[in-house]
Amino acid sequence: MPRRHLRVRAAETARINTELAELRSRLEIRTEWPAAVLAEAERTASLPRLPELDATDLELFTLDPPGSLDLDQAMHLARRGSGYRVHYAIADVAAFVTPGGAVDAEAHRRVQTLYFPDRNVPLHPARLSEGAASLLPGERRPALLWQLDLDADGAVLLADVRRAQVRSHRRLEYAGVQRAVDAGTADPQLALLAEVGRLREAQEQARGGISLPLPEQEVETADGGYRLAYRAPLPADGWNAQISLLTGMAAAELMLDAGVGLLRTLPAAPESAYARLRRVARALHVDWPDTMPYPEMIRSLDPARTADAAFLNECTGLLRGAGYRAFDVARGVRPPADPGHAALAAPYAHCTAPLRRLGDRYAQEICAAVAGGADVPGWVQEALAAVPALMEGGDRRAHEVERACVDLVEAELLRGRVGEDFEAVVIDVDERRPHLGTVQLREPAVVAKCDGGGRLPLGERIRVRLTVADPTTRTVRFAPV
Repeated sequence: MPRRHLRVRAAETARINTELAELRSRLEIRTEWPAAVLAEAERTASLPRLPELDATDLELFTLDPPGSLDLDQAMHLARRGSGYRVHYAIADVAAFVTPGGAVDAEAHRRVQTLYFPDRNVPLHPARLSEGAASLLPGERRPALLWQLDLDADGAVLLADVRRAQVRSHRRLEYAGVQRAVDAGTADPQLALLAEVGRLREAQEQARGGISLPLPEQEVETADGGYRLAYRAPLPADGWNAQISLLTGMAAAELMLDAGVGLLRTLPAAPESAYARLRRVARALHVDWPDTMPYPEMIRSLDPARTADAAFLNECTGLLRGAGYRAFDVARGVRPPADPGHAALAAPYAHCTAPLRRLGDRYAQEICAAVAGGADVPGWVQEALAAVPALMEGGDRRAHEVERACVDLVEAELLRGRVGEDFEAVVIDVDERRPHLGTVQLREPAVVAKCDGGGRLPLGERIRVRLTVADPTTRTVRFAPV
């Protein structure tokens, strides 16, 4: 569905911010920093542990959303014969965080950065996450520097990682990169990003991996207020993601070979889930020949078509069940029998966002030790078994926060409009109770429950009437007209 915007009136902003503060309190989100944490962060920010290897001559660049300061990754791409060499620098949080120290203990309580419309609640103090540890342009920083050599088709020939000092030269945003590539004015580095990104997407397709091209519903700040928008990912988003995925898959293979690590896993969906999707495809009149594999079918869809968009929404159900698996063969804990991530059709590890996710620091430390022929640090081995439960709890909280924020802004946008009619598309229907489902409004960018008197027509455009818009309970409900 096209991107839509609706601004909250400026007069409502203060009320929304108050409700967001109450939401953080209700969810017991830690927003203040203990004095000992801030003091330790200040000390380590001034005296990081810098590695000997100097790679500051690499002209790295970062690619992030506008306004980002917690920059975890920077990259450099070059041709290498008929293939390519990718350098991927990841912020070295361990250069600033002492195991068992105050910052480390607080990070284990927070687990990951949480994003609210009015502020972020970071994993680490801003002095580190948006300052001394962030790969900000022009600054010398400690990093884990991956070297990934690819052949002419984008397949991995060599993967290595070393601690190094790096310097990012440019901070770029997705829209600007996309404009340059589309206009044919991209510099050699950005042209290579597009070239390698497309090759890696072809590699993903060959493996049987899938990426769902669904627009994301987002809360944005604008003109002193908030708005909801559907953001369709740009190709540049996908190219950037492919470099991160490439690194995460290389990390997983490195750890599996070493017999110690932390994987991000997703089991294959059961056949009953695919059978259900075929029923949904028939209901939506989406063509899915019996002989066409699911990944190929996904790539044939156009999310601009309402029926295809509704089907893609149903496909998200196959991605449920993602988790973390720690293993250490030397301690008697073997890796899972199937270590793969079903959506990627390959083993995978989260390791590229240590400023924002606790578990990535553990994966980084293991990879650095294994690649350097050293022992995995004792603090990593001792704590590794507990990390999956911490990360899964952190993921649940992050999803809860994201949904609660969107629900709140939706209810605020529609406050006082009960009884009005809107254009919508039915994007989900409860199979057991087909009068219940989910609708996506064309404008404003709202996704909410709908309760009809009869069967809701999945994938069709309908008119709906707003029946509930309550910011107190963060509830929005519609009924067919």
